[in-house]
Amino acid sequence: MNAATRIRPQTLRVCRAGSAQSLAARSFTTSTPLRNGAEESKRIAAQAADQLLADHSDRTVVRKQLIDANQLAKLAFTLGRPTVSGVEVTDDTVLPEGTPVPAGYHLVYFTPGGVESQLGPDGTDRTYNAPAPFSNRMWAGGQMKWDLPESDKSGLLVGDIAEEHTRLLSAKPKVSSTTGKPMVLVEVEKQLFSPRGLVLVDRRSWIFRPPTEVSDEKKLPAFQHFNEPSTQEDMTDKAGTVRRFVWSPVALFRFSALTFNGHKIHYNEHWTHTRESHKGLVVHGPLNLINMLNFWQDAHGTALNQSPRSIRYRAVNPIYAGEEYLARTIGKVGGEDGQPIWKLGMVKNGKDCMLADVQ
Repeated sequence: MNAATRIRPQTLRVCRAGSAQSLAARSFTTSTPLRNGAEESKRIAAQAADQLLADHSDRTVVRKQLIDANQLAKLAFTLGRPTVSGVEVTDDTVLPEGTPVPAGYHLVYFTPGGVESQLGPDGTDRTYNAPAPFSNRMWAGGQMKWDLPESDKSGLLVGDIAEEHTRLLSAKPKVSSTTGKPMVLVEVEKQLFSPRGLVLVDRRSWIFRPPTEVSDEKKLPAFQHFNEPSTQEDMTDKAGTVRRFVWSPVALFRFSALTFNGHKIHYNEHWTHTRESHKGLVVHGPLNLINMLNFWQDAHGTALNQSPRSIRYRAVNPIYAGEEYLARTIGKVGGEDGQPIWKLGMVKNGKDCMLADVQ
């Protein structure tokens, strides 16, 4: 199939075998209440996973997107980076057509739409959300691959009309080893096509949990309010270059706006504290992923004169607005094809928050 037949006029369509029922028309509920006990938790999580698979396993959601320069420049401003692919970013200039989209920056394109009434109670897009009572979502990890046989290696470029094809890969019941509460692990795959062919396969995993039930707010962790500007700087230690980050609520709000992400844990202090038991506004998983890729490019890719071919990453612990954390290189191992795999980590007070293998 060539690009001309792949790119169609619709900005959003849902391909499904059998029924043409729209996503918006479907509701995701279960009348089964949560009870105590590991076996009951497993049963409830399994029921929710089965329902999600039944609703979505034969669907592919297709979104069409102009890769515009304005969105790319605003992401660079949010990240505090003065250039994009070697081109200076200012308020009075426009990134020229053909400017390459850096690795990971596609996350501010193909953002979900829908009116507010179609969002989940936590503000998230419900296209692939687990059914109730699993309404609290966290980004768990995933993998991306750019080195594809169908691509001419140029990736996405400013000015492209591109398509994203999304499908549900799996929904699995889980039980938290610490709380005993049921969870649902959901994995989706996104294939991105430019006019030159398939340029990226992006797999993402989310964990869905039931809402936090705290009858006494005094039992919640103390909340960390932070009102200072974001900062980042490069330093050197015995392991080499490390990058120190502190993100502000302003930066988190800007990133939410760029990704059209209504998830309340990133901007609503009352929600993230009382409904999800966080001690601060949560730094986005995708924001940390982009920061990880930027760090690899600056520390290793530039020296090698190459872009990453793949990344496999896992979110381990949350990071909150105002908290200081480091991106660093943990080590390097040889890949099967002779290309090195760089092991990176984001660390807060000696605790791993995100781990990644980049090749």
